Amino acid sequence: MLQENPYVPAVAETTPDDAGCDTSRRQFINHAGRGLLAVGVAGALPVAAAKAAKAPDATPPPATGPLDIKLPPLEAPTDPKGAEPFNPDAPERRVGYALVGLGHLTLNEILPAFGQCKHAKPVALVSGDPEKMRKVAQQYGIKPSSCYSYQTYDQLKDNPEVEVIYIVLPNSMHHEFTIRGAKAGKHILCEKPMANSAKECEEMIAACKKAGKKLMIAYRIQYEPLNRMVQKAVRDKTYGRTKMIQMMNTQNQAHDQQWRHKKALAGGGSLPDVGLYCLNTTRFLLGEEPTEVSAQIYTTPGDDRFKEIEENVSFTLRFPSGVISQCMTGYGSFNNKSYTVYAETGSIEMDPAFPYHGLRQERTHAPGGKQMKEVPNDPQKDQFALEMDHMAECVRQNKTPYTPGEEGLQDQRIMEAIYQSARENKPVKLPAVSKLDAFRGEAPKDEEA
Repeated sequence: MLQENPYVPAVAETTPDDAGCDTSRRQFINHAGRGLLAVGVAGALPVAAAKAAKAPDATPPPATGPLDIKLPPLEAPTDPKGAEPFNPDAPERRVGYALVGLGHLTLNEILPAFGQCKHAKPVALVSGDPEKMRKVAQQYGIKPSSCYSYQTYDQLKDNPEVEVIYIVLPNSMHHEFTIRGAKAGKHILCEKPMANSAKECEEMIAACKKAGKKLMIAYRIQYEPLNRMVQKAVRDKTYGRTKMIQMMNTQNQAHDQQWRHKKALAGGGSLPDVGLYCLNTTRFLLGEEPTEVSAQIYTTPGDDRFKEIEENVSFTLRFPSGVISQCMTGYGSFNNKSYTVYAETGSIEMDPAFPYHGLRQERTHAPGGKQMKEVPNDPQKDQFALEMDHMAECVRQNKTPYTPGEEGLQDQRIMEAIYQSARENKPVKLPAVSKLDAFRGEAPKDEEA
């Protein structure tokens, strides 16, 4: 008579109550290492098969709470800590997004970023190019019934899968599609700049408030880990008080008739497009609002790209604490996206600071009188995934986004003052704002690298 192996039935007799405590991969490896599974396996197979046939279903029921999984560390405490498990929400619990506009940013950055999202997923598309939209829908598994034109955009109200509309359109279209989206009963994530005028921004905020929906502006730098490290160092006075900041954001635009060269669509030239990073990031780092701006504009004569919009803008921001931020932006010079914070006992440089990938930070200080440089590790988080997940959490937890419509409105008001200063060739005073982070909502929770 065959002798039953005492170790094999322990796996075969698993019940639903024991499913969560079934032999783990680590236990299996440990047992195998001691030779416990190498005893009489052939003789035990008929017994195990018979018992498995009459055993109840051992499939674990769906999880009802958070799906966070913890694993033991692989490295010693003296080594850099490895990444934790990704731990996304189950697909049915993620917030559904409709993407409006299928240009470079959506196709190259935003849609791929959903693969790094924990709380958000794409469920609908809106485009004026039905053939391109059909292909994109197939790539990302979006149903044909969830594809809309700009004319049928309002029908999003009848799609319960869509909770947030992400507007990725030329600047002049943000106003219309935000208001229509709010009327359709959806929360709005809108690309920057928020609109072409402060009046449009105010109307967008009012429309979302009337509909009881959240409005967030996609200031991805305020969610990116390395830039958040700089903010913390500035706020904590790691190197003493900040004295000066220098910001640069330039790029050489293609010689074509893209919408960014049309004032009616873009609202302006380099200032609202790339100069906005200098303005918004300075405000983000300090938490203060400028009390005065002064600016100069120069455009190369005869360059067809700049018939309607400005090429170069240099502007200075003065803050209540005494900090002076010198910002330069342009559309006709080689790519440079960097900034440096100068404090009492050290400086922090981000170069590059504003691209979608490959950011780098360097800190210079002199502890004990000996100058040294430090380069923090880049956590390499996807900036678009971080901002979309933040919006999703705000929807689920009913929180005000960290960068709400009021943050976009403040930038628009300051940009209008910058244009005024350049026209009048004199500084322009701004209303005093004493509160720190006056236009921001609840800060995102920083994840460990």
